[in-house]
Amino acid sequence: MASFLPRGPLQTIERHILEQQKFHPEATGTLTGLLYDMALAGKIIGSHIQRAGLAEILGTTGEENVQGEEVQKLDVFAQRTIYRLNDHTGRLACMGSEEEPEIIAIPERFPQGKYVLLFDPLDGSSNIDSNVSVGTIFSIYRRVTTAGPGTNEDVLQPGNRIVASGYIIYGSSTMLVYSTGYGVHGFTLDPMIGEFLLSHPDIRVPEKPKYYSVNQSNEIHWSDGIQRFTRYMQGMDNGFKGLSARYIGSMVADFHRNLLQGGIFYYPADLRDPQKPTGKLRLLYECAPLAFIAENAGGYASNGRQRILDIQPTALHQRVPLYIGNRSLVEKAEEFIRSYDKHTTNTN
Repeated sequence: MASFLPRGPLQTIERHILEQQKFHPEATGTLTGLLYDMALAGKIIGSHIQRAGLAEILGTTGEENVQGEEVQKLDVFAQRTIYRLNDHTGRLACMGSEEEPEIIAIPERFPQGKYVLLFDPLDGSSNIDSNVSVGTIFSIYRRVTTAGPGTNEDVLQPGNRIVASGYIIYGSSTMLVYSTGYGVHGFTLDPMIGEFLLSHPDIRVPEKPKYYSVNQSNEIHWSDGIQRFTRYMQGMDNGFKGLSARYIGSMVADFHRNLLQGGIFYYPADLRDPQKPTGKLRLLYECAPLAFIAENAGGYASNGRQRILDIQPTALHQRVPLYIGNRSLVEKAEEFIRSYDKHTTNTN
């Protein structure tokens, strides 16, 4: 097997993270270590995903998580990997995971740190048995309490306070994309040498979008504004040429494609499920981290009425609608919602 070598000077993710410290004069190296441990988590999880069938870790555990979703065996493995890499380092005050109902405390025998780590250990895991790309999403905040174990106050922070966020996508190759607020950078894992190498420096959302990504089978349950916006995306309204539809059903994969190719991913609230009146996607574990990435790449993310990064969370597993991608398209979605959904609340 040939080794992957990107064009230009070779740069590992470790070196890149260290060089990013120059943008943070107050940096002590703690955040650098935390980011590198997330890269290590990606290597471990990616390795197990590649041989999941052989290792007999495909399929469900027979349990449901706090979201009411079937727990996959690889969900459990990814959760444990991220926890065990971070519980003892002294960098974190606490953690939060999509798979856990409450915040994850740091064991008393280990020191408490100044950061908080929130993560979705395996986004899109229901697609694992179909060999569809899945991913890990994470964000890092500074704690707001001054000492002791982390609390809900440390976790329930708006996305505009994110210090760093990223995702690791496990597909035909394993890629890590992250930002500390100074550009968005992508790294591809070379399996022969076991290193993430810089392959996509300074990612910017292309000005000319190609795709719209949405589960259109839910359309009959959407508000009038969202249905009209979708027709606009198809080129059926207002003279807009329209975009090609691409929907994988693994959000991290849909987002990644549109980040590189241009477009919009959206998952509106709908009127079908009274248990989810404000959408399906989790603000803390999915929407805010990817919104931080999108905005640092020149894009935008909204719940249809408000910037995602400005939403003050009120619950660990708060759900919101999401529109994310090219700024012009997300703002167009907001325009349709303002114009046609004045008397509805399901987009808030």
